[in-house]
Formats: sequence, structure tokens, C-alpha cells
Amino acid sequence: MGEFSLNDLEKIVAERALASPDQSWTAKLVAAGQTKAAKKLGEEATETVIAAVAQDRRELVGESADLLYHLLVVLKIADIPLAEVLAELQRRTGQSGLQEKAERQSS
Repeated sequence: MGEFSLNDLEKIVAERALASPDQSWTAKLVAAGQTKAAKKLGEEATETVIAAVAQDRRELVGESADLLYHLLVVLKIADIPLAEVLAELQRRTGQSGLQEKAERQSS
């Protein structure tokens, strides 16, 4: 098996979003709409934080995978390609995180 990437996951989410909600969790989330998907993303974020604070490596890996998956579902529903998020991250690497944060707060 080759290296798996977030781009691969984005493609899987897009394919499964087209399936019947009876057959696919992804399709079920997409059909339920952005509010439901965003709530699920929030739950996964909280579970990821709990695993990190507990310093439970195995749980943190699993919850991080859930978090990334649900983020890609939310982005799919919003019609925001992963490439757009990655471009924003790339743009931000040209300055320090503290500088970037200060600029966001001043605008």
C-alpha cells in the first residue's frame, strides 16, 4: 500500500458523499447538512483534546483521524477544496505565527 494522504481522503469523502445515506456515513452526514456535520466535527475536536490531555497516544491517533475525516466532510459540504486550505497554510508559513495572529486581531 502506498502512502495515504489527505488528498486521498478528500477523494474518498467526495465519492462516498454521492452514495445512498443508507449505505454511507459520509452520505448520511452530507444529507443531514452543515449544522449536523459541524456539530460532529466539534465533538471529534473535543474528543481529540481529551485524548491529548490524557496523553493517551493510541486514543489521540484515533481521534485525530476522526477529526480530520469530519473536517473534510464539513469542507465538502461547504464546497471548499482541501487545496484552498493548504494554500492558506502555505501563505501563513511566510510569517511567524505570532505575526499572523496579530494581523488577524487588528483587522
